[in-house]
Amino acid sequence: MARTAPFNNYYSLYEKWFEDNQFTYLSELEAVKHFIPFGRKGIEIGSGSGKFAIPLGIEIGIEPSLKMQELAVSRGMKVINGVAENLSIINESFDFALMVTTICFLDDIEKSFHEVHRILKPDGFFIIGFVDKDSSLGKLYLKEKAKSKFYGGATFYSTLEIINSLKKTNFTGIETVQTILGNSLKDANSVQDWKDGFGEGSFVVIKAIPKKPA
Repeated sequence: MARTAPFNNYYSLYEKWFEDNQFTYLSELEAVKHFIPFGRKGIEIGSGSGKFAIPLGIEIGIEPSLKMQELAVSRGMKVINGVAENLSIINESFDFALMVTTICFLDDIEKSFHEVHRILKPDGFFIIGFVDKDSSLGKLYLKEKAKSKFYGGATFYSTLEIINSLKKTNFTGIETVQTILGNSLKDANSVQDWKDGFGEGSFVVIKAIPKKPA
């Protein structure tokens, strides 16, 4: 069941986070941008208010929260009401799909990945941005999740857990980059460069390629 209540009820807090943590947001945006193929047709699944899709040139989103849909549409996006586990998208219709801080809210991660696989073209790819649960920030979120308006029901994953789920759902060619080096959001006092791999940065971006039948 889509966890939309926090995003409908506390949308102003959601928007304020990006203002209060501007350098964290911009650092994450730069890391995601590394894998975005500009000029190709993409979709963001769990597009929220468009904070990532719009600056990355993605015009279409999937989002279950009505308030987030409203904000994104007001910013020029086309938003389809829906959830990752059941995409109302025809097969092989997108060059790439993006999820940013969405996987922790999924009811079924592997069903969602199968759906992404289905809608991607044979030469397409899947980009996932998330907070690694084994990182400093991930451990803090886990510790404080019961008090969070947004993360109370969230499930956090490690990078290796997500890579394993990608492999189980027929993705290959996996690449990773990372950013947000430091022990807290306050350590991000400028836009950070991303670096290859994972294990040091709290925010990890994975790119994966769908295996398609010959």
